[in-house]
Amino acid sequence: MVANPSPSSVRFEPRVFERLSAFVAAHRDLTLSSATSRLVDEALRIREHPLITFRDGPAGRRARLVGGPDVWEVIGAIRSVREAEPTLAGDEVLEVAAETSGTPVPFMRAALAYWSDYPEEVDDFLDRARAEAVQAQAAWERQQGLLGL
Repeated sequence: MVANPSPSSVRFEPRVFERLSAFVAAHRDLTLSSATSRLVDEALRIREHPLITFRDGPAGRRARLVGGPDVWEVIGAIRSVREAEPTLAGDEVLEVAAETSGTPVPFMRAALAYWSDYPEEVDDFLDRARAEAVQAQAAWERQQGLLGL
C-alpha cells in the first residue's frame, strides 16, 4: 500500500454503489475510501493469483486458497517439510507438503506464488500463529503442573 494515496474520483454504477455502501455499513471499521481501496486491491490480487480468495476471520482478513486452507497455513506446511527434511528440494518438498496437508500440489504452487508476491503479509500471519501456539502450550503446561501431571 502507498503511504500517501493519491486522491482520485471514481464514478460507480448505482447498484455497485449501493452494494459498496452496504459493505461499508457492515464493516464499521472501514470508510467508503478504505473499503474501495481494499476491494480493488483484492480484486487485482485475485486476477494475478486466480486460486486465491480472501476471507474474514478472528485473526483478520487473510488470503486463502479457493476451497482450501489459508495461504499462511500452506507456507507453514512447506517450511515444516523443509525443516524436517532438509535434503528435499523443489518438487519433492511440495509433494511431501501436499501429501501431509491434503492440499494438491497445484494449490501449493498457487500459495507459494502468492507468498512470493506478498511475503510480509503471509509471514505476519505465520508469526502470529507461532506466538499463539507458544502461549497456548505455556498455558497448558501451567495447567498440567497445577494438576500434578
